[in-house]
Amino acid sequence: MSFILNPIDTVENISPEDFKKNYLDPRRPLVIKGLTKTWPAREKWTPEYLKEVVGKKVVPLYDNSKADPSKPINSSATEMPFDEYMDLIRSQPTELRIFFFNIFKQAPQLLNDIVLPKDLMGGFLESMPGMFFGGSNSVTFLHYDIDLPHIFHTHFGGRKHVILFENKWKRRLYCIPNATYALEDYDVLNPDTKKFPALDGVEGTDVHLEHGDTLFMPTGYWHWMKYIDGSYSLSLRAWDASLTRKAASLYNLAVKGGVDSVLKMVFKEKYAKFREELAVKWANKELAAGKPY
Repeated sequence: MSFILNPIDTVENISPEDFKKNYLDPRRPLVIKGLTKTWPAREKWTPEYLKEVVGKKVVPLYDNSKADPSKPINSSATEMPFDEYMDLIRSQPTELRIFFFNIFKQAPQLLNDIVLPKDLMGGFLESMPGMFFGGSNSVTFLHYDIDLPHIFHTHFGGRKHVILFENKWKRRLYCIPNATYALEDYDVLNPDTKKFPALDGVEGTDVHLEHGDTLFMPTGYWHWMKYIDGSYSLSLRAWDASLTRKAASLYNLAVKGGVDSVLKMVFKEKYAKFREELAVKWANKELAAGKPY
């Protein structure tokens, strides 16, 4: 055995009542294929158009390599002018990707091409839309978002493979202590359950996104992503209505963001090794106890 991955619920459109009852309140993921059909961005945001409006803005790029324990999380591997990067991902496979790029600061007119799905829920962080770009073969490591938002993740220009897990499985996924990401030593697509036995039987959701599809990821959901084609995505983020969830978000930002980064910078490899050993210990303990129930 390995992961137990189930297909995601998929709809063309959904009413606010159905969305709230069946997905928002129970925190279940969903693909909405028709959410963007009225968006100008669906047809307008071609690679050539994005190159035109962003131009030669130099952007940091990330690859699939394991994080350097001496550096803060999300340290870049290299950088490149945006237009050259877009040519790269369209012409050949590459691991290089752009992480959480606020393209709207560079080209604010792009905001006119999208519509926040406020009919489905409130709480959108209108100042924090972000875009993600990747070449075929680029992978986003398994993690959950530190500020615990609900996310509407719309894909453009190709295909993307996403695997999701509820947060209740985090210790079985070898979650790194004081962090929001998993041990990077196993292949999410083909995990070695002999070496990492706690992964065996973990339940998740398998998702394949195409151009224009929108994935609703509830707060706290773990996600791993692989770009099948050179393509890009837009994430719209919204607060959960729960005050408890908002408090957990602030705690994560303070402790799992700020404090963890300081410890990494001070203790480097020793701290990284300690955390990885503790992640394995916690995973084995969770497995032995038969958790989560």
